[in-house]
This record gives sequence, C-alpha cells and structure tokens, in this order.
Amino acid sequence: MTRVLFAFALALAAAAANAAVDPLPFKDRAEEVRFQNLTKQLRCLVCQNESLNDSSAPLAADLRRDVFEQVRAGKSDDEIKAWLTARYSDFVLYDPPLRGGTFLLWFGPLLVLGAGAAAVVVSVRRRARNAALLPATRPASTDAEEDW
Repeated sequence: MTRVLFAFALALAAAAANAAVDPLPFKDRAEEVRFQNLTKQLRCLVCQNESLNDSSAPLAADLRRDVFEQVRAGKSDDEIKAWLTARYSDFVLYDPPLRGGTFLLWFGPLLVLGAGAAAVVVSVRRRARNAALLPATRPASTDAEEDW
C-alpha cells in the first residue's frame, strides 16, 4: 500500500514539476533574476491569485514569453509593465497604483473593517444603556437565608 501511495505522490510531483517548467534561453543569471522578479510582480489573468511566475495556465506561459521577449529587446521593467497595463489594465499588477479606479481596491478592506468596528461599538453601547435602564432587582430571600 505504501508503494502505491509513494508512486502516486511521485507521479503528482513529476506532473507539477513538468507543468511549471518554462525553459527560456537566458543569456546570464542577472537576466534570469530580473525576469523572475518582474514576473512575480505581475498577476496571472486566468488564476488571479498567482503571479505569472507561479502560474501554469497557458495564458501565463504566453505572457511570460512576451515579457521575456521584451526583456531581451532591452525594455525596462516600467516599459514592460506599461505595455501590459495598456493591454490588460491595472489588474495585471499585484501592486496597482493609487488612482480613482483603484481607490476601493486599496481602501475597501479598511472601510469594511471600520464599519464592522462601528457596528460593534454601537451594539455594545446600546446593550449597556439598556442594562442601565432596567431596575436593579434583587431576588427575594427566604427567612432561612436571612438567619444564616
């Protein structure tokens, strides 16, 4: 049974490694590092939760090839990002610039957190006010308890 599980795990690992391999002919290690850093800053348009560097989607592979060709053509990282945002909007960037269209993207979670905190404060104050308005009642005691 363990041999079957081991063979299955090995097959899964090989399939994952094969899907992630995208051999590109880098001229040196510096170009490869630049390419890796750039593709980590760009979002896969299919997966949406993975960078171009991590995604195994066919569109991500195409975009990696496009980025590689532009790196080889001598374009700067900013020029490559501008080209991608012109085609796919700011969504392709993991760190989009602060603009009117991205205001909710940047501050939406903070606004939701603030609204939740305000709701908790209002609820706690309302309960405290209602508790203060109730008359303080003591339970009736029996004669046996008073003699104690």
